[in-house]
Amino acid sequence: QSRHKGMSANLKQIHHPILEHYVSLIRKRDTGTGDFRRYAEVISQIMVLEATRDAGTEEQLIDTPVGPTTGHLVKDTIVFVPVLRAGLAMLDPALHILPNSSVGFIGLERDERTAVAREYYKKFPLKLDGQRALILDPMLATGGSLIDTIERLHEKGARNISAVCIVAAPEGIAAVHARFPDVTIFTAAIDQGLNHQKFIVPGLGDFGDRYFGT
Repeated sequence: QSRHKGMSANLKQIHHPILEHYVSLIRKRDTGTGDFRRYAEVISQIMVLEATRDAGTEEQLIDTPVGPTTGHLVKDTIVFVPVLRAGLAMLDPALHILPNSSVGFIGLERDERTAVAREYYKKFPLKLDGQRALILDPMLATGGSLIDTIERLHEKGARNISAVCIVAAPEGIAAVHARFPDVTIFTAAIDQGLNHQKFIVPGLGDFGDRYFGT
């Protein structure tokens, strides 16, 4: 649960010593691309596991090499929606956990002068109603990209929507919940806020540039 007063009940700050360790490592200025990618993978897996903690399961009789037992298998249908391009860093770790999940893509590029996101690509599964959509976007700054993504998912019939963001700014959280109070945001860190360039402070810089080496 979040420790920040005044925040929505649908804000879930994940607290785990291993998660905090790796978030600290990706924040470091001198962390190189290779290490950044490895650390981001661990962070993403921990966060997706926490974000799906309430996934529904169903009992199934299974045979082990020694004898029968009752197993519990995930029955929820989850669609991962990475926001290009930084969200791609979280997709493979998510699919390692739930390899049969569908994937929807949305490409949003921020204008560095206006901080407004422009959509340049979108491809979702045909039917999203009745499925759970989990948006993957490492940095929640102004909230513009996340709001745009949620709006596109609503257009396709999705109603059960959550977002997994490694680092979030209070401004972005407030903007998303002002528009979509029912969307749960999972985050590893809630930072101080945004600077005049709309970058998260202290943040970690541009996640996509650091992950892709650009």
